[in-house]
Amino acid sequence: MTDSIPALSRKLSAIAESATLKVDAKAKALQAAGRPVISYAAGEPDFATPQFIVDAAAEALHDPKNFRYTPAAGLPVLREAIAVKTLRDSGLDVDASRIVVTNGGKQAVYQAFQAVVNPGDEVLLPAPYWTTYPEAIRLADGVPVEVFADADQDYLVTVEQLEAARTDRTTVLVFVSPSNPTGSVYSPEQTRAIGEWALANGIWVITDEIYQNLVYDGVRAVSIVEAVPALAEQTILVNGVAKTYAMTGWRVGWMIGPKRAITLAANLQSHLSSNVNNIAQRAALAALTGPQTEAEGFRAAFDRRRQLIVAELSKIPGMTVPTPLGAFYVYPDVRGLLGREWEGITPTTSLELADLILDKAEVAAVPGEAFGPSGYLRLSYALGDDQLLEGVQRLQRLFGTAEG
Repeated sequence: MTDSIPALSRKLSAIAESATLKVDAKAKALQAAGRPVISYAAGEPDFATPQFIVDAAAEALHDPKNFRYTPAAGLPVLREAIAVKTLRDSGLDVDASRIVVTNGGKQAVYQAFQAVVNPGDEVLLPAPYWTTYPEAIRLADGVPVEVFADADQDYLVTVEQLEAARTDRTTVLVFVSPSNPTGSVYSPEQTRAIGEWALANGIWVITDEIYQNLVYDGVRAVSIVEAVPALAEQTILVNGVAKTYAMTGWRVGWMIGPKRAITLAANLQSHLSSNVNNIAQRAALAALTGPQTEAEGFRAAFDRRRQLIVAELSKIPGMTVPTPLGAFYVYPDVRGLLGREWEGITPTTSLELADLILDKAEVAAVPGEAFGPSGYLRLSYALGDDQLLEGVQRLQRLFGTAEG
């Protein structure tokens, strides 16, 4: 008998906890301890799920068929509704058999990489990126290759940058518009150029469209498969109800793609989790097929908050604040605040700056290190108007304003 303890998985040991959830949990712990912390950390609408969606779930509880196993790939009626939504919003006419309903968008992202990435494959990952992407790539034994676009590019990568990063091991491109964490939206022309480049080079595209309905200033987030229809045979689309309908906790997402990839993902899900909770699927069906007036009201509120937070953060010298055109995040360049003393502390990274802000201003924001290079902060404006303004005013008191 040996006294040694068996080793754990090296692959899972290398995976970091979600930085956004970690910051949000820390903020909530401080709030629970009585600290008046205002958190911009979570990518989660503060609205209640619309009542008609909740009512559909309540009705589903009275139907015993929802208490049984259902197809692992999702309820057929929900997959049909997703197909209708995809044609309307992404310009892709897709059969329901090419859709898998997942436990939130994260499972769809995970399964997408599992379906198309082989060990050692390089995945081009435009940065700033959502914190889960590189970890999901590594879990598929792929190699994330960051392609960084700075604030002066509105955080949008170019074909030239992608081509410079491409090697003979490049097999996948991650394309996200609107973006988490920046809120940036690619123009139709930019989207088409990137799609044509991916098509010409035989590269899979995984496109996350979870924020496609949260756009502003008359902008439309054109799907890459609408811009380049021929790309549909090498593209997996990821989406869900979480952001548009304030349904983050319901955990319903989906993935859409060519039959050969979707079959692999469906087989994986049949062993990994089987069907998504049937009550939540019925709620998602109501969201997609019911009235869209409340969802539009959410979008209008986000737009108002977007304009407010950009205007107020822009008053702080040392912050460069590109105006986001989608999602519900602002991603200021804060390098002008680094290397300077603030209340006896001189932060040199955005991680240190975020700690300073939490300690001195009782404001929680996610540092740029969670999404790529240091020197940036992500602030979600999916919180109440009064809290949103109060939090920014705390930052203004800490760092000063152009007006003095």
